[in-house]
Amino acid sequence: MAVPSGTSSAPARYSRRTVLRGAAVTGAALLAGGALGGLAHADSEYDVVVVGAGAAGMTAALTAARRGLRALVVEKAPTFGGSAARSGSGIWVPCNEVLLAAGVPDTPDKAAAYLARVVGSEIPAARQAAYLANGPAMISFVMRNSPLRFRWMEGYSDYYPELPGGMPNGRSIEPDQFDGNLLGAELAHLNPSYMATPDGLVVFSADYKWLTLTAVNAKGLAVSAACLARGTEAALRGQKPLTMGQALAGGLRAGLLAAGVPVWLNTPLVDLRVEAGRVTGVVVSSGGQQVTAGARRGVVVATGGFEHNADMRQEYQRQPIGTAWTVGAKENTGDGIRAGGRAGAALDLMDDAWWGPAIPLPDQPYFCLAERTLPGSIMVNGQGARFVNEAAPYSDVVHVMYSLNTPSSPHIPAWLITDQNYRDRYLFKDIAPLLPLPDSWFASGAAFKALTLDELARRIGVPPAALQSTVTRFNGFALTGKDLDFHRGDSAYDHYYTDPAVKPNSCLAPLWLPPFYAFKIVPGDLGTKGGIRTDARARALRADGTVIPGLYAAGNASGAVMGHSYAGAGSTIGPAMTFGYVAANEIAGSGGA
Repeated sequence: MAVPSGTSSAPARYSRRTVLRGAAVTGAALLAGGALGGLAHADSEYDVVVVGAGAAGMTAALTAARRGLRALVVEKAPTFGGSAARSGSGIWVPCNEVLLAAGVPDTPDKAAAYLARVVGSEIPAARQAAYLANGPAMISFVMRNSPLRFRWMEGYSDYYPELPGGMPNGRSIEPDQFDGNLLGAELAHLNPSYMATPDGLVVFSADYKWLTLTAVNAKGLAVSAACLARGTEAALRGQKPLTMGQALAGGLRAGLLAAGVPVWLNTPLVDLRVEAGRVTGVVVSSGGQQVTAGARRGVVVATGGFEHNADMRQEYQRQPIGTAWTVGAKENTGDGIRAGGRAGAALDLMDDAWWGPAIPLPDQPYFCLAERTLPGSIMVNGQGARFVNEAAPYSDVVHVMYSLNTPSSPHIPAWLITDQNYRDRYLFKDIAPLLPLPDSWFASGAAFKALTLDELARRIGVPPAALQSTVTRFNGFALTGKDLDFHRGDSAYDHYYTDPAVKPNSCLAPLWLPPFYAFKIVPGDLGTKGGIRTDARARALRADGTVIPGLYAAGNASGAVMGHSYAGAGSTIGPAMTFGYVAANEIAGSGGA
């Protein structure tokens, strides 16, 4: 079911003057962050109220506004952008105009075949089809109604490229460079990135693959120089360059400013207003007072997941779990999901999350991507044995950790084992090769170091003979280029974060040079993926399949269209934005019926 894009044929031209002229419509008090004074002077009746100013919510509000509806966004945090602003902001939307313009040989049939194999029958076919049909239109709409532009992440493979319809060269896109000056004073309210870009550099998500290899690869050095050149050019132009999640959130917020959509920050959801079985607005809190904002046509819940709600994680998810290992926005405590449940909505996929191996560093968890894939590293369980293809999609690795974890065979925590040769060659997190790791990592128990494998094993509590045997066997695989145990390197995806100079398999290199290192690995996540059950039109559903009038959901507040899997980089943000777009178009087209 494709819905109208509501766009013109040519992209809008955006300048700071254009954005701020639109912003003036909302009033200075609202622009300052949605303090109660702004609420008190605002009309409390809207056509659409969107709860959450992340990627899903801002896309929904922008769509509603450009379809002629009077929209409001309420946001719990003192910032906008949510988890999307913290992310690398890959977006997985097959067959969009950015991909086709780049010559990517994608087709709707390929995309449908691939998604069906990845997701399976658990997610209704109609919902999968709605995502694929509306995703390209959403990308086109965003580009024509905001200053956002996108780039193809060439070479970032789909996560299962060998499946029918899978693409080894990838379908993911990411935001192009965005000038934060377009936001004016609102730039101060942008949620910070999870890991800040070094000063003076302009770095895209696709650059990290090569920045990791700067010390050993000519292209890595060239990409580093390009990042510096972009930063220098931006400085000379007086720009405030943003990329990745910062660019996505900033660009969507600029679109809302130009469209005159108010965003009330510091305004958590208290509950949904339900009248005669229909959701007709929201009750929010600000400045110690409760305020009701009416929604004549519908409410879109886009509040993110429940990753920072310890009670909900204990109730719905496997153990061990908690709130300390997630990198999702700290305000994501399931408020919208719980409100939807009180209104009668069924909940789906509450046991799952957008998992990934993480190192519990003392300041915040570090979500491992390249580190576990680069040659010269392995992951072992509490018995000192490998148990997974370390280069597999990150969600799959954690699923294996949970499925194998028992008291007699612990897999949580697991351990990433490396040697000094690895440390001399590759960036680790943001620590350059040859530089020492922070003392705080060792003091906290997140990292260990020893001159021998036996001593390293004793420090992390695994059998020394078992670890030595595991490394010896793996080193043999590295020499032949074939991982006979877990097939690391058999998939094109496995080779994305690797070292092309390493032969015969860029994923595999022996561990041989002391000292040796061990890093604690726990089940981290980008956010939870369970929430309000929705249909192909983003409408909230009861357990019996009937629609709750006036209630819609998108993003991590809804059950993920990806089910228990993960199609490619951006499988969180792509569907979030798409179903925010679908919800707003459904409200506009149906009158919210």
